[in-house]
Amino acid sequence: MKNHSPARGVLLRRNLLATALFSGMCLVGAAHGQATTGSIFGQVPDAQGATVVVSSASGVTRQATIDAQGHYALTSLPLGTYTVNLLRDGKVVDSRSNVSLRVGSGAEVSFGKAARADVSELSSVSVSANALPSIDVTSVDSRTVITAEQLARLPLARSAEAIALLAPGVVAGSDYFGGPTGNALVSFGGSSVTENAYYINGFNTTDPLSGFGGFALPYGSIDQQEILNGGYSAAYGRSDGGVINQVGKRGTDTWQFGAQLSWTPAFARGEQRDIDYVNGPDKGKLYNRNADENSWTTVESLYAGGPLIKDKLFVFASVEAERRQGNSTSSTDSNLSTRYRNDYPKWYAKLDWNINDSNILEVTGASTKRAYSADVYNYDYATGATGSFNSHAVSTKVGADLYTGKFTSYLTDNLTLSVLYGRMDGTYYNEIIGYDPTYPRLYSSYNQNPALNGGTVITSPGTVGAVNDPAHTTRNTNLRLDLSYRLGDHTLTGGIDNQSVQDLHDGNKMAGQGFAWEYNKGAPGNPIIGAPGDDPYVAAPNGYPGGGTGYYVAKYKRYGGGSVRVEQRAQYLEDSWQINDRWMVKFGIRNDQFTNYNPNGVAYLRLTKPQWAPRVGFSWDVNGDSSFKVYGNAGRYFLAMPATVAMRQAGAPLYTREYFTYTGIDAHGQPTGLTPIDTSRGLGAPISANREYGQSKDPNTVAATNLKSEYQDEFIAGFDRKLGDAWVYGAKATYRNLRTAIDDYSDSASVAAKMDRMGIDPATYDAGLISGAYLFNPGRTNILKVAKLDGSGYYSVPMTTADFGFNSGIKRHYYGLDVYLEHPFDGKWFGKVDYLFSRSYGNSEGQVRTDIGQTDVSATVDWDFGSLMQYANGELSNSRRHQLKAYGSYQLAAEWLVSGNLAIISGAPRSCLGKFGPAESNPTGYGDYYHWCGGVPSRPGDAGHNPWQYTLSLSTEYRPLWAEKKLAFNVMVYNVLDNRVTTQTSPFYGETGALDPTYGMAVSQSQPRYVRFGVTYDF
Repeated sequence: MKNHSPARGVLLRRNLLATALFSGMCLVGAAHGQATTGSIFGQVPDAQGATVVVSSASGVTRQATIDAQGHYALTSLPLGTYTVNLLRDGKVVDSRSNVSLRVGSGAEVSFGKAARADVSELSSVSVSANALPSIDVTSVDSRTVITAEQLARLPLARSAEAIALLAPGVVAGSDYFGGPTGNALVSFGGSSVTENAYYINGFNTTDPLSGFGGFALPYGSIDQQEILNGGYSAAYGRSDGGVINQVGKRGTDTWQFGAQLSWTPAFARGEQRDIDYVNGPDKGKLYNRNADENSWTTVESLYAGGPLIKDKLFVFASVEAERRQGNSTSSTDSNLSTRYRNDYPKWYAKLDWNINDSNILEVTGASTKRAYSADVYNYDYATGATGSFNSHAVSTKVGADLYTGKFTSYLTDNLTLSVLYGRMDGTYYNEIIGYDPTYPRLYSSYNQNPALNGGTVITSPGTVGAVNDPAHTTRNTNLRLDLSYRLGDHTLTGGIDNQSVQDLHDGNKMAGQGFAWEYNKGAPGNPIIGAPGDDPYVAAPNGYPGGGTGYYVAKYKRYGGGSVRVEQRAQYLEDSWQINDRWMVKFGIRNDQFTNYNPNGVAYLRLTKPQWAPRVGFSWDVNGDSSFKVYGNAGRYFLAMPATVAMRQAGAPLYTREYFTYTGIDAHGQPTGLTPIDTSRGLGAPISANREYGQSKDPNTVAATNLKSEYQDEFIAGFDRKLGDAWVYGAKATYRNLRTAIDDYSDSASVAAKMDRMGIDPATYDAGLISGAYLFNPGRTNILKVAKLDGSGYYSVPMTTADFGFNSGIKRHYYGLDVYLEHPFDGKWFGKVDYLFSRSYGNSEGQVRTDIGQTDVSATVDWDFGSLMQYANGELSNSRRHQLKAYGSYQLAAEWLVSGNLAIISGAPRSCLGKFGPAESNPTGYGDYYHWCGGVPSRPGDAGHNPWQYTLSLSTEYRPLWAEKKLAFNVMVYNVLDNRVTTQTSPFYGETGALDPTYGMAVSQSQPRYVRFGVTYDF
């Protein structure tokens, strides 16, 4: 059976500035997603005797070749602020200053009569590039870039995900999920939260274990954050959700130092709402007291940057120390209060060496950690008083250290080579201090027999469920090689993208005595699992002492672990072709290969046949002056399997339950008077619905032999257009179709039945040894191997959708229509408003499942049995039909700045899950996981939607002139209106006459109001 039951208790976008495609047939080179560079290009009317030289504040100097038509282009430039000089006969005759590059984009700088409207024809005069930029007609992707200047102005939480939420189509993920250091996660375009990619300075920092988020820079070290939600280059892959790409700051020829202190006090926080039972006999009774919870945060940071050798060698370094403290109250299931502390030490350092005008070396180091410790106290719900010390919580230290080197060589004016190599080492340490293993943890204690506990839930002193191996580490290496060649109207780019992940000493086991108790209740006369003759089968509880009213308890055990690795290889080729002065097309092809190894070092998954991912895009400069662009993009995106899949699918996992009735409950919540219940494996014998009894798995019987990687097709069409001299507006339509996914199934009986239909002699194989956790592609014909008893090989069993009892294959469709209006920064204010109508529907969310909080990547409850997928097609958990986002800032006066951020988001769909069919049976033993509600079919979304969420945040900053504007005081108020709504509810209905008391109850709520005070000093 899947590890699902414990989870039930776990309760603007600024337009790409300074970009355009110049008139004529100038090629600016490919602008890649997850890039760390930009480009400068333009036109010179009289090229005779003229040259263009660009130089940055960080010492980069390059000279451009001007072609016969007067066009020039300089690509792969490090981000920063540039001066562009036009020289004739060695003398500067025209100049443009303050040309800022945006990651992955081009900035047009033209001279003389060919200049755009934002550039005047001058002679020997420097012009600051601060007018409204042209629309970026070189891009075909969906990209949002947020700069350090905007981050300093906008009222945002200090995380990569909070920044990403500014982009259209990005919504907050479920509170069930968290990143490596506890960071909240996000969903892009309806995809699951594990399908995104994270980058720092070009290195992939995505969580190597399960894909839950990634590692990010210290907030004050972010120079730019790029958010890609579709249409990106063939140079990048391994994501069918979105991309969060951070580029860190770098030193310049001017030394700069600074410090920041911020404080989010407890007294200025709004109260979280208490959670009450909303149905059943306990309706209106308090379940979880949240109003007494408090938290406070302090952040201290320092930075320094400047030249070690002027124009040659530069350094930037920063440190950040964040501490979050508070207390939280558990539900009435455990009656505990926890006082916790989280420390987040981070550092970042970057060294830039301009070896010469043709070669640049960049070295980056970064670290982000989270140290958690907590003490647990007894809590009296009747009086609201915190009592005596109970135990220490499991202390954890999680984080990663990153080191990368990138070498860029401008071999010729038309040929550029870039090589990046890096390594990220992860730490996942945990320690149990003073733990008493005497009393196992209790799950679902609200299902205790009220006749035995006096009507009040009795909790256990044991609060630790499972513990991880304290020696757990990871090692992630990434090698990229990119070669770009400009050939006439074409820019050809090709390269390799190789990544290797090692997950070392990963594993977990039940704490204490090696098991936990799990209380439950069913219809007294119905079998707990299956029916007589089935395997698995667990008899009805009413035939045993204490089971007459349907109450029973399970001894739950789980274990899995080892060391595994994943090898990911990719090659790509792309052509950016400027057909004429108004039309540009991009053709790209990428080939990914994935190999996953089990704890014994044997490959159990080889997806190495060509996995072609074509990418095609176009851009039409309608008026030929970068004022109106129509664009489109179509592409395929493959997703790799993360490392931890091997622990469950290819290791030797143990997931069992032993079933008992009971006649008493002691003072510590432990069941007494136990009587074992008969099962298909014997009286009281352990049952694993997918036959995971701790035996090592044959790597040949882990996955379908013809397994395909998960991939998604995406189509985008849109336009951007200037509105006068101060505004830009546009619209975009997006359609995504998940074509193939990987999950596992548990219905080994269907495989044995197919073998019978094939005429295979049952005496030649053991039906009881058929794996109950094959990886397969739902909706495709999957060829499975079953071992022959004589050791001579395997039977090949083709399993169709009908053989598994499914009505259809995988479905996940997303469509969205986005419209926006933007006022780029004009020296005084900027703002953007964006509205998106979207819908995500189908029968599978992706690699994880939000509505039940299941974190088993590609091993969800979905697809385990045909009965679990009946009526599964509906509106998916990450669907938000309406999203209105607006943000901006205004310089009120020389010393005062105000800014705001508004998000109005419609609620997520709700689900109702119960027993199977009109008779409310439980054929798989999974309990309330069928798409039936009180004997009636219930598709996702049929139970309605959660409330709309309205979040308005404001901030103000004061920079006094008497301090030369080096000193700043700021105040930010998040959720000014203190709008607090339920964001997710428990979907478990139970059955008619035995309604689950948690059904419809809030499991997560929106963040209440808080205030952050800050002071900064820069010199």
